[in-house]
Amino acid sequence: MPGFEAFGEEEKKHIQDVLDSGILMRYNFDALRNGNWKSKELEEAIQQKINIPYAHLTSSGTTALIAAIKSLGIGAGDEIILPTFTFVASFEAVLFCGAIPVFADVDETLTLSPQSVKKSISARTKAIMSVHMCGAMADLDSLIEIAKEYNLFLIEDACQSIGGTYKNKYLGTIGHIGCFSFDFVKTVTCGEGGAILTNDKNMYDFCHQFSDHGHDHLGNDRGAERHPLTGLNFRISELHAAVGLGQWGKLDEIISKQRKLKSILKTILMQNSEVKFRKIPDENGDNGSFLSLFLDDETSARNIFSELKKQSIPCAYWFDNHWHYIKKWDHFKNLKNDHTLFKEQRDLLPDYENQDFSASDEILKKTITLPISLKWTEEKAEEIGNTIHQILIQQKIKFSK
Repeated sequence: MPGFEAFGEEEKKHIQDVLDSGILMRYNFDALRNGNWKSKELEEAIQQKINIPYAHLTSSGTTALIAAIKSLGIGAGDEIILPTFTFVASFEAVLFCGAIPVFADVDETLTLSPQSVKKSISARTKAIMSVHMCGAMADLDSLIEIAKEYNLFLIEDACQSIGGTYKNKYLGTIGHIGCFSFDFVKTVTCGEGGAILTNDKNMYDFCHQFSDHGHDHLGNDRGAERHPLTGLNFRISELHAAVGLGQWGKLDEIISKQRKLKSILKTILMQNSEVKFRKIPDENGDNGSFLSLFLDDETSARNIFSELKKQSIPCAYWFDNHWHYIKKWDHFKNLKNDHTLFKEQRDLLPDYENQDFSASDEILKKTITLPISLKWTEEKAEEIGNTIHQILIQQKIKFSK
């Protein structure tokens, strides 16, 4: 799953280029950097690969989301609809823009339920944030239709689905603006990093400026540059971009291997009639980084999760997860008591503690997800698949007794 499992000579070469120049910052110092512009090279490589005119690197996927939201003019009191199953960075980015996170249920895609999204729209809604979890996409056709009907922006949080596609378009390039994360456990890693993706030059210009204190980046003298807007320091370093440049060249290889290993695993587990698999709107576009199973009920899922852990098989039971599912976000649910937020923002926050997300609960409580490791051989994938298959059989016999 994570690109760090594929580290090699390519990353070392690009890092050494930066170290030899001694210039770790992405801007200026033209005469000293020996022609090395790793951030620019990686942005250009991303643009070419995923067929998007504008890509801008940031220090993380979270800062990419913040800059993206700001570029849409979304802020104080505006609402953004996002899924109950995501990573905490999604709602953190919304909050730190002064906006209001509004949660909608997920469906069997493990992403936003279009029906729940429609029910969540209010007069304050400005955007839908589609989070493509665990390597695969939301029902984008439906979300695009809703966004058009209600005149909303569609933000694609594609941080967990780099290299995935929907109807032959790369995830992150389909909405008004998209984001990647290149943190240490993503499909491609910079160690730390992110990217903003858009077809709109005005959005790109805003993000490029906002993520560097508002610098206009005109000319080659930072001290003489103007500041058309107020920004923050969300810059990526040349060292991080160097790692990402080495990784990006391996994207096709990584995706191909993930898909192959996942196919082996899934083929074996399909022998178990009681197991269902996550619904993927475009199976061909899945980046293959995770395999999610739907068991019969919560008890079955918990027992099988426990057995997998005993066998040292990596897996996730999201229903109890503190980072990815709303049920365990106690710190978030208490935001109305967080006096570091403006009172006006606190007053607009929904009563997250008492909201009904039972539709999401019904799906997540029976879901187990297996990460696909790039370290596996095909033989290892078969071995793991057969082990899981036997655990499923044993649990079924146990329950029948």
